[in-house]
Amino acid sequence: MSDIDETRMPLIEHLIELRRRLLWSVAALAIAFFGCLYVAKDIFAVLVQPLLQAGQGKIIYTDIFEAFFAEIKVAFFSAMMVAFPVIATQVWRFVAPGLYAKEKRAFLPFLLMTPILFMSGAALAYFVAMPVALKFLLGYSGNVGGVAQEALPGVGNYLSFVTKFIFGFGVGFLLPVLLMLLERAGLVTRTQLIDGRRYAIVGAFAVAAVLTPPDIVSQLLLAVPLCLLYELAIIAIWFTERRRAKEKPAAAE
Repeated sequence: MSDIDETRMPLIEHLIELRRRLLWSVAALAIAFFGCLYVAKDIFAVLVQPLLQAGQGKIIYTDIFEAFFAEIKVAFFSAMMVAFPVIATQVWRFVAPGLYAKEKRAFLPFLLMTPILFMSGAALAYFVAMPVALKFLLGYSGNVGGVAQEALPGVGNYLSFVTKFIFGFGVGFLLPVLLMLLERAGLVTRTQLIDGRRYAIVGAFAVAAVLTPPDIVSQLLLAVPLCLLYELAIIAIWFTERRRAKEKPAAAE
């Protein structure tokens, strides 16, 4: 028991500590929100680049408040990403005193990998998936039966499209972290994951159908990486099992 904080905190002190961590998290989110709100137009200018690359140079708003609320959404969307390291740190500081040193060493890599994997998914969505999906979806513009058909995406509609894409891919890329945490907790095993591969593939396409626009191109761009990440998690679990197997004899000695 020497590698754990042996102090015993009453319930009220735990609640006070939880409130302190929540206040730090809310403060970080608020500061990030107002900072991002100041440059919301610049951030939105970055978000519309895939639309420009797809050949669409015009975006409209039909509701008088739509453009204003779009900036609020952009600021909040950006603030969540900016404040995430602070929020994750506060969660860690609240949880860490109750963990053994071995548990801290096991949990900390997952905490560090979460923002890396999320940003990797978001980058794939922004630089690859969104331009491809937009070119496909905007390809329906033109002359249809003698009638001109023109795409005029609205500000709110496009922003919803962007945030859904980026968060969908970012959260999807956290699959290896989730599976490895479940394995560490003893809820699943590598054998069970291998046996459940066919269900995982079906689940990947189901998740892609929910988190992406209803076109097959967008769904494939998320479903295929999810399947690959599932296999990557199985390989990573195999390596951790080997390491734990080597550590057991040393611990016994």
